[in-house]
Amino acid sequence: MKITARGRYAVRIMIDLAINDTGEAAKVNQIAKRQDISEKYLEQIISILKKAGFVKSTRGAQGGYRLAKEASSYTVGMILRLTEGNLCPVENDVGECGGCDTCETLDVWKQLNAAINDVIDGVTIADLKAKQIARQNRSF
Repeated sequence: MKITARGRYAVRIMIDLAINDTGEAAKVNQIAKRQDISEKYLEQIISILKKAGFVKSTRGAQGGYRLAKEASSYTVGMILRLTEGNLCPVENDVGECGGCDTCETLDVWKQLNAAINDVIDGVTIADLKAKQIARQNRSF
């Protein structure tokens, strides 16, 4: 399993929306500039997030994007599964290959899969927002 740029950028976009929530919608060009992502690629990712109901959009001159719920409602795992699909560390889902009955390594893959899920499902966008704000405050 390898997390692509799309997955990493989706997490960064969600953190950006959480940190820059002023009550007004954030414009694509603002997010793109802050995150150093091309506007075109950001629009593709934000479209995925919008279809899933993770972000909501506002049309018009004052339009843009905001988180649909509180930042604490979204885990990194939710975002990565949306953008990456299956996060299983082996080609087939753990326990779904033909040789599982005789596979001595099956427990290793199950433990690895559980560890990955524990980490990504245990971190919320609110957690990452707090970390980023704390890091920025130490920089000043």
